[in-house]
Amino acid sequence: MDPATLVGVVLAFGALLTMIVVEGASPMSILLPGPMVLVFGATLAVGIASTTLPDAIHGFRSLPKAFLGKVMPPRQVIDQVVGLAEVARRNGLLALDQESEKVDDPFLKRALQNIADGVDADELRIMLEDEAATRERSGKAASKFFNSLGGYSPTIGIIGTVVSLTHVLEQLSDPDTLGHAIAAAFVATLWGVLSANFLWLPIGGRLGKLTDLESERMTLLIEGVVALQAGSQPRLLGERLLALVPEHQHGKSGKADKADKADAEKAA
Repeated sequence: MDPATLVGVVLAFGALLTMIVVEGASPMSILLPGPMVLVFGATLAVGIASTTLPDAIHGFRSLPKAFLGKVMPPRQVIDQVVGLAEVARRNGLLALDQESEKVDDPFLKRALQNIADGVDADELRIMLEDEAATRERSGKAASKFFNSLGGYSPTIGIIGTVVSLTHVLEQLSDPDTLGHAIAAAFVATLWGVLSANFLWLPIGGRLGKLTDLESERMTLLIEGVVALQAGSQPRLLGERLLALVPEHQHGKSGKADKADKADAEKAA
């Protein structure tokens, strides 16, 4: 689990709460049911109206992924592929069928089974690239849904404020209540802008980032298994895949850790 989104959202609301307390106001002053029902309810409603029902349902089902989702680091993917290349080099491609039983990722599992079954390299690449593209479209659809909510929410907040101010103008004969009524009217705008920037846009951005990382992971796997099938030397395969990864994502491989440890023991 990568807690970035959860931590960020909690810190954002914490900063808001701190500001309210520092200003000497009460947090309850912004927790007004009417504006919150309008902003959240109408935002979700127009978000659903702007897309198809299956895409909206898919978006809601993807919500936990924004907080709990995690993609295998590139270096770990490379080490996994290099390990499989070593098995294939030592025991032959048919051994990959048995190795596929130890793999949890359905994408890699199917790739190994197809290699063991003797599927042509070009056909294998086409099949894997098609599946990767389909997964990417699915992830982008969920991200787009929440980004659309972030676009609608501020405008709906303004609508709520206009409705409330219209009600305020009907009560000009009672000046004592105007201050509280006007303040309450702007709560809808607050929740519209707040929900967009504290919730919907971060969630949409997070799902989009996870989709990009997953797409990069599948690209590494596609290049790796196709090269593996062609009999690429494991070390060269690892270097080739590492060249596809940005330097700040290189990390350190488990094999490198073992080598460093061995060198340190020899030096001692």
